[in-house]
Amino acid sequence: MTSRQLRTVGVLTAAAALCATASTAHAAQDTGRPAPGIVTAWADAWNGTDPRALGSLFTADGTYTDEAVAVTFRGRQEISGWKARADSLIDNVHVTVRTTRVEGHRVTVRAVYSGHLKGAPKPFAVPMTTVLDLDRNRCRITSDKDHYSLATVLSQSGLPSDWTPPVG
Repeated sequence: MTSRQLRTVGVLTAAAALCATASTAHAAQDTGRPAPGIVTAWADAWNGTDPRALGSLFTADGTYTDEAVAVTFRGRQEISGWKARADSLIDNVHVTVRTTRVEGHRVTVRAVYSGHLKGAPKPFAVPMTTVLDLDRNRCRITSDKDHYSLATVLSQSGLPSDWTPPVG
């Protein structure tokens, strides 16, 4: 098999695993139960180094909104690009899932978002709430909305409140 075929098999295997866990995971409500498979895959994608891993979790027309910086990305390619941009600006980007709540096709994730903005004196670790809307099979994300305080990220990082990332 070519590397492209192997990658395709890997993505399909991961999607099948997500679908298999999603059908039973949607009944979970709060802490004390494992996070639905799609949430685990989402956190793993943020914690990993392959931007395409995040994009692959979304439907072809899925959206990703980072409310703190008021940007929305559409489609797997743009979403993968957002992850790549985050990795270029933040060392050790990490999402630690604390709790999940599932209601139908919506999953609310409470997590800690952490990392170290490149050039900042200190790292940050802030609470974050993410709302994931899932497709009808609960296998892919149709919409992701991240909510956290940019002011707190900048303050913890030792940066001024008007700091903006370098262009590029």
